[in-house]
Amino acid sequence: MATRRATGTDGGTAVRGARRPELRLPPLTPWAEAELERDGDYDGVEFRADLSGQQGGGSRFMDCALTGCVLDETGLGRARVLDSVLDGVRGVGTQLAEATFRDVEFRSPRLGGAQLHGAVLERVVVRGGKLDFLNLREARLKDVVFESCVLVEPDFGGARLERVEFVDCALKSADLSRATLKDVDLRGAAPLEITRGLDRLAGALIGTGQLLDLAPLLAAELGIRVEG
Repeated sequence: MATRRATGTDGGTAVRGARRPELRLPPLTPWAEAELERDGDYDGVEFRADLSGQQGGGSRFMDCALTGCVLDETGLGRARVLDSVLDGVRGVGTQLAEATFRDVEFRSPRLGGAQLHGAVLERVVVRGGKLDFLNLREARLKDVVFESCVLVEPDFGGARLERVEFVDCALKSADLSRATLKDVDLRGAAPLEITRGLDRLAGALIGTGQLLDLAPLLAAELGIRVEG
């Protein structure tokens, strides 16, 4: 998998770029059941259904596609989603605590209040769509790209972010309290709004314009008085 590197003005490496998933789904079998199973095992299955309120905690999804699925209050805590695509999924209050996503693409999701606290995301791309009040507290993100999407009040409190990129992405009122950042590229976030955790930006790369926008908040964080 190709690794993109961002370079600084001195020609040196500024951050290590995220590795993206390379997905090639096999021919898929339509899901024909009425309900998800707890600890179920789904391999090469395509889901096109309203899964609202269903409970599939602990299940494994391998080489699967969830296309246009409704996930209102769907319980998928500790699920493992591997080498799969979630295309046009939408829902409110989806439970994904401590779930694992590895080599996964989210395409145009519309999720509100999704609970991914303690989740593990590795080689994941979120492309398009809108995520409101995303709970990623204590989660681990490695090689994750948010591209052309809108994140409103995402909570990264206590999370670990490594090789995470924001590309043409709106990041509004983000909480980085106690987060740990390493090789995080925020230059493509516009706007870049951080309400808490400005002191956790070590390990991130931002642009000059973003620094100017954040300057008042940084000054307040450091107790610096600025007068005209």
